[in-house]
Amino acid sequence: MATRPLATALTLSKTPRAPSSSSGSHHSPPALVRRLQTLARALASSSPQAMASAPAPAPKKVLVPIANGTEPMEAVITIDVLRRSGADVAVASVEPASATVAAAWGVKLAADALLADIADAEFDLISLPGGMPGASNFRDCKLLENVVRKHVEKGKLCAAICAAPAVALGTWGLLNGLKATCHPSFMDKLPSEVHAVESRVQIDGKCVTSRGPGTAMEYSIVLVEQLYGKEKAEEVAGPMVMHPQHGVEFSTKELNSTSWNVGETPSVSIILVPIANGTEEMEATMIIDILCRAKANVVVASLEDKLEVVASRKVKMVADVMLDDALKQQYDLILLPGGLGGAEAYAKSDKLMGLIKKQAEANKLYGAICASPAIALEPHGLLKGKKATSYPAMWNKLADQSECKNRVVVDGNLITSQGPGTSMEFSLAIVEKLFGREKARELAKTMVFV
Repeated sequence: MATRPLATALTLSKTPRAPSSSSGSHHSPPALVRRLQTLARALASSSPQAMASAPAPAPKKVLVPIANGTEPMEAVITIDVLRRSGADVAVASVEPASATVAAAWGVKLAADALLADIADAEFDLISLPGGMPGASNFRDCKLLENVVRKHVEKGKLCAAICAAPAVALGTWGLLNGLKATCHPSFMDKLPSEVHAVESRVQIDGKCVTSRGPGTAMEYSIVLVEQLYGKEKAEEVAGPMVMHPQHGVEFSTKELNSTSWNVGETPSVSIILVPIANGTEEMEATMIIDILCRAKANVVVASLEDKLEVVASRKVKMVADVMLDDALKQQYDLILLPGGLGGAEAYAKSDKLMGLIKKQAEANKLYGAICASPAIALEPHGLLKGKKATSYPAMWNKLADQSECKNRVVVDGNLITSQGPGTSMEFSLAIVEKLFGREKARELAKTMVFV
């Protein structure tokens, strides 16, 4: 976590000179001496030893419930961004006796706890992701309703996105009299007592609501600001390479254009997304979710010794298969999410890198985002003769940096992108190349990205 610079200037008040006394021998210290003594005490109190003894402020505590059918982008982005801010985020399953949930669009997530086990805990924020039937599962969970209701009655911060404002908070009567928004397809489900607005993110008192996956990053940064202030929100937002103008059309820099058509229908497209401990969970989730929305056949493969991996911000993702099993078939496209730990794991996997080299040699499709172009592809010669981009802090590791300032770069059969904030553009660019611009724009609108 970044620390604020210690103030080095001291404001010194002018002290009146004491009148001289010819008879007394006990004079007050001269003004300069007193100032030096004050400065010494100030420096002593700001020494590392003194500062270490001061207790650090406790992190804000946040509850993010998940359920079968939860929208994984909305859940994972919220968890990831809030953990980047230093918040202590508890991910709790509302499903009875099951910490693992089948989220929407084929994504499987493992919670930190069952809601029943932490229902008595105090939180500074409760944030409900959307998705259907995830939001209706929240609505029907009496324990969650009681937890949220007590939280709101104490005047604490509550938030919801997509379907959840209308289906859960609205049904529970917790939005009455407030301005609120939700997914466009659920606006008519908001109760009449709610002042419905079409903002991408709406704040009214201690309630924050938002519209969908395409607004989830903005929503999460607003939650950071509500918990910690504007300075912390800006500190968190900066490194994520967020879109400079939310809601506008997305674009891609393409060179050496070639057809990516892999079949008449999306379902025949087989796409491999490897994940490992340290994979950036926002990037992986957006890639998987959006390609599944496009009806591609996405295979998520674990590089670890079990299906569950612990991603870079400690989100627990569950793969479909182990890498060895994934190697038994061929793929139309192989995509590497980023995250430093994940990218390093990819680079060290001879089996995975061998598969991608065969893919490239056959002029088949492959791509990477964030740290992975620089850490996994470049050292293995998989960017040779190609234009590419990566996470900005790693541009210096690219042999050819001529196009690295573009958010998404397509060069023939290769696609690369910069980071979490470009993941949706990256995924939509893939949809456009595989299935056409119309399909990509349809998804972008559905997700409220544009």
